[in-house]
Amino acid sequence: MWDERVPIHAASDYYGLDRFRAGEDPLRAFEREEVGDVTGRSLLHLQCHFGLDTLSWARHGAAHVVGLDFSEPAVETARALAADLGLTPDRAAFVAADVYVAAEAVPDSSYDIVYTGGGALCWMPDLDRWAETVAALVAPGGFLYVAEFHPFADSFDDETGTRLVHDYFVRDPWVDTTSTGTYADRDAATVHNRSVEWVHPVGAVVTAIARAGLRIEFLHEHDMTLHARYENLQRQDDGSYRFPAGHPRIPLMYSIKATKPAS
Repeated sequence: MWDERVPIHAASDYYGLDRFRAGEDPLRAFEREEVGDVTGRSLLHLQCHFGLDTLSWARHGAAHVVGLDFSEPAVETARALAADLGLTPDRAAFVAADVYVAAEAVPDSSYDIVYTGGGALCWMPDLDRWAETVAALVAPGGFLYVAEFHPFADSFDDETGTRLVHDYFVRDPWVDTTSTGTYADRDAATVHNRSVEWVHPVGAVVTAIARAGLRIEFLHEHDMTLHARYENLQRQDDGSYRFPAGHPRIPLMYSIKATKPAS
C-alpha cells in the first residue's frame, strides 16, 4: 500500500516537492520551538516516509540526520531529494527497514534526538516494543520527541467533530480494505488498499515511553492539525487546520518530549 502511494504523494500538491526544494519548511512552528536548536546534533527520524521532515532538520542545522522507513520506494525518493539539496550521506542518510529493528538497521548506535512525526504511531501494533526500540536509540542526555495526531479526535464524527461516535479505548485494530486514493490525493486510482491501524490512547503512549526508561519532560496538546480532519475545520495561513472562531475546541494533535539520563 505504501509503496504504491509514494509516487502519488511525491507528485501531489499536498507534499509540494518543488516548493520544498525551493526552501519551504514543512515542520510545524510548535515542533521547531519544542525541539529547540538542533545545530551540531544528530537526529534519527523513524517512519520518515520520503524524508521531508528529516531533511528539514538538516536544513535547521542538524549535523547528521538519518531517516528510516519500511518502504523502499520512499527511501529511494528521500535519497534523491537529499541529492537535490546537495546533502551527502554523511549529512543525510536513509535506511529501509521495519521500525522494530531500527537499532540493528541504522548506522549509529544512538542519536541526540529521536524524532517521529504525525501519523506514525497508529501503524504500531506493539507500543511497548516501539518505546523500547526508541529508548535504546536515544543517546545519554538526549531525548525523544513525538508529534502526533491526537487519538481523541478519531472518536468524533467526520462532519462536525462534535458527536461522539467511536470508542476511544478500542483495542481491536481497524482494518480497511475499501478506501481508495490517499490523504494527499483523494481521487488517485489505487489498487493496494488494505490497511491496518491501531488507536493508542495518549495515556498508553506516555506510559510506554516512561516504562522504557525515558523521563517525560512534557505532554502538550494542540488545537490544530495538518489536514481537514472534519469538514468544518478551516485552513489557516500557516497551512494548519483549526475549528472556526467560537467553536468548542478539542485536542487535535499532541507532542511529547522525553529525555534519557546523562549517566
